[in-house]
Amino acid sequence: MAKHRAPRQLPGLLVPLRQRDFRLLWTGMSTSLIGDGILLVALAWQVYALSGAPAAMSVVGFALSLPQVATLLFGGVISDRFDRRKIMLCTDLVRGAVLTVLTVLSLTGVVQVWHIVALVAVYGAASGFFGPAFDSIVPQLVPADDLVQANALDQFVRPAALQMAGPSIGGILIAIGGSGLAFALDAATFAISATCLWLMRPVASSQASASEGETGSVWEEFKEGMNYVRGNAWLWGTFLAATFAYLLFIGPTEVLLPFVVKNELHGTAGDLGLVLASGGLGAIAAALIVGQRGVPNRYMPFIYITWTLATLAVAGYGMATASWHLAIACALVNGLEAAGTIAWATAKQKLVPEELLGRVSSVDWFISIALVPLSYAMAAPVASAIGVQNTLVGAGVLGAIVTFAFLFLPGMRSPRQLVVSPS
Repeated sequence: MAKHRAPRQLPGLLVPLRQRDFRLLWTGMSTSLIGDGILLVALAWQVYALSGAPAAMSVVGFALSLPQVATLLFGGVISDRFDRRKIMLCTDLVRGAVLTVLTVLSLTGVVQVWHIVALVAVYGAASGFFGPAFDSIVPQLVPADDLVQANALDQFVRPAALQMAGPSIGGILIAIGGSGLAFALDAATFAISATCLWLMRPVASSQASASEGETGSVWEEFKEGMNYVRGNAWLWGTFLAATFAYLLFIGPTEVLLPFVVKNELHGTAGDLGLVLASGGLGAIAAALIVGQRGVPNRYMPFIYITWTLATLAVAGYGMATASWHLAIACALVNGLEAAGTIAWATAKQKLVPEELLGRVSSVDWFISIALVPLSYAMAAPVASAIGVQNTLVGAGVLGAIVTFAFLFLPGMRSPRQLVVSPS
């Protein structure tokens, strides 16, 4: 009599990949994130090649982030009204087109800083539609019991692609053919991602399905999402905590870290890639641990403690005297941030009604990064006034203090008992 083998169990982190559409989403996202990692190095290297001053990188960062902030809230409403898959597909096509133009300008040797500023502004505007749609589509693709693993898988591949594979490939491509070659490969990754999204089945929002296409005005739906956020301190408190923390450290980190590697430590694009890759290793390790062990039932203390320590580690960038010091700090920043982010995404997906998740995610993105353009704009002047190292140390210490303080906001530590429906 033949023996029947029990189906082999997948490791916890890979369980969500049993779902066909999630596999396609994950494949496309992973590919485009490699391209984004290439862009991190290529964009910074191109800008500093054209203008060696941090001020130019500040302008580029401002141009990238401001349009994203401007489109986020509208993107959240749209993601709750229409097929989220199509929204992401359109944004990938737009961003791929932007990178194609940038490739041509760079390879022909005519690219200027103002070209980059204009193009990344379009890129940022498209990104404002992608984030809310992605956040809210995941619960539609995987069972509720697999959400922690799905979010851990996201946090696993994000650093692996964005901070390890991408920057490493970017450094090699720049060495071979300059930034233009790196931009070209990034454009190709968006084509692959768009193909994966096109192959997925349509995913209509539950709001549209429930009302059979009869939805309120954009303004009414926006107010419904805002009312829900306003009624839950664990949401709006965390959004505000992120706003002030990001104001303090995002601009200094993004603008000054490449400057430290290139101008103060006299490193190469490959050195910058390796520093970013070490951050990816830290985040991957965190994703593996959280994906296997899960997150504590008390989401918020875990989230805030990990995020506080991650922000404090930013000070390590300012204290570094060698590239390997930067690598250790980057691993701590990204590993701790990833652990908290997995718990945060899971909390939102489990506690926020699915028909509101796109709008809540868009408000999350909007409020959290609202002051990021200002952070980019301030990074260079502050560094000029007090020094690059002092700016990075101050950003980490002050950001950690602000983050931890919000944990003690009334209603922050027990979200499950305090969820309030929109009025």
